[in-house]
Amino acid sequence: MKTLKIIIERSADMFGAYAENAEGIYGGGDTVEEAKQSILDAIDIIKEEFTPANIPTILKSDYEIIYHFDVESLLNYYKGIFTNSALEKITGINQRQLQHYSSGLKKPRQPQLKKIEEGLHRLAAELQALELV
Repeated sequence: MKTLKIIIERSADMFGAYAENAEGIYGGGDTVEEAKQSILDAIDIIKEEFTPANIPTILKSDYEIIYHFDVESLLNYYKGIFTNSALEKITGINQRQLQHYSSGLKKPRQPQLKKIEEGLHRLAAELQALELV
């Protein structure tokens, strides 16, 4: 199965989304949810309205969609779920630095990006293994 990589980025007034590995797939909205839905709508339109020759190859077979966020967008999207304090515990990055990343004041370097990603993945794995009694 192929992977359709969708990049979601925050601009001054909206969230934009586009396919990194397929031409002509774009979307946007006021929220991340709207941007994701806009991408799904764009894919539906392409599959229904385009001629087979004009449909991106990846959409002609089974594929899964993977969303990629820039750090600023991710931190803002989950702001109501994760406080900077909680993210500090998960990632080991201090709250002030996380605030700089979420405001766009600073861009994290690759090692910091990896810490954030790995911290969130550890939390996800822990939650996946959880059973309530």
